[in-house]
Amino acid sequence: MTAFARVGSILSQIRTYSCQMGRTLRLNNGIEIPIVGLGTYKSPPGEVQQAVKDAISCGYRHLDCAWFYENEAEVGEGLHAKIADGTVKRDDVFITSKLWNNHHAKNRVVPMLKDTLAKLKLDYIDLYLVHWPMGFKESAPPLPQDASGYSDVDYLETWEGMEECVKLGLAKSVGLSNFNSEQIDRVLKHCKIKPVVNQVEVNPNINQKKLIKFCKDRDIVITGFCPLGRSNYAGKPGFPTPTIHDPKVVDMGKKYNKTPAQIVLNYLVSLGISVVPKSVTKSRIEENFDIFDFELDGDDRAYLDSCNKNQRCSPQTAYSDHIYFPFKIEF
Repeated sequence: MTAFARVGSILSQIRTYSCQMGRTLRLNNGIEIPIVGLGTYKSPPGEVQQAVKDAISCGYRHLDCAWFYENEAEVGEGLHAKIADGTVKRDDVFITSKLWNNHHAKNRVVPMLKDTLAKLKLDYIDLYLVHWPMGFKESAPPLPQDASGYSDVDYLETWEGMEECVKLGLAKSVGLSNFNSEQIDRVLKHCKIKPVVNQVEVNPNINQKKLIKFCKDRDIVITGFCPLGRSNYAGKPGFPTPTIHDPKVVDMGKKYNKTPAQIVLNYLVSLGISVVPKSVTKSRIEENFDIFDFELDGDDRAYLDSCNKNQRCSPQTAYSDHIYFPFKIEF
């Protein structure tokens, strides 16, 4: 299959979501997830509400949030403002949130989702993820300084709590985040409700092709966070320079009359994944959504493939001694 045919095959699977501007991938439970969502990690509470409104106004139908981000209430305010002005109905928007590591005990999962729902002022969310496979003690800070803050709660116990969220109607779907292939297979072996998504870092510096194929073979969709890398980490030892700063990618942008960010996002979407680029700037929010009207040629795709170094923006090496640290194996 040629590069053009491969891209065309993937893009042909993209569907219109609720007759809106967004495009989707079908999950293994029949629900559709919009391919481009708004990431909200580290978006300041004073700015994220407007970012959500801007995103919905330009066509986004997926908002990606988490308890750990400490801005779910403001995300909810932005959403409800766009519901109130008639731009969308609740069912038009796909909401993802995540369970943080301090609450992996089975009896803590439902209460934590209820806390998220209260902040968002929603009755349900569309997707609830286990943010990381590694647990921390409930009494520890969200980011423990050493192993004394670790919990040995098995993520299989956590998954039982996630399944309860679906049974109670609090989440339409449940999934994983930052899980490796062995951990995913372990969940699949024991679960009653199958995870629909594994959200992991994906960008040209770590394109995750092996994990994408692994998950596709098991009917699990990959969502990519940090799709554009982290420019504020550029130049720091051990961290990759984002591909959007690569001169060849800049030249590609001129070739297709697109920005480097649009080039990278188009490339990632062609891998058959969804992405959640983060921004609070209206022009960039709009730019990150306008990626579906062109296709990269084979040479450009091959160059972006060659950028893979398996280097992470979020390596979390401080927790590499945790029993469930996910990055001890290749993928």
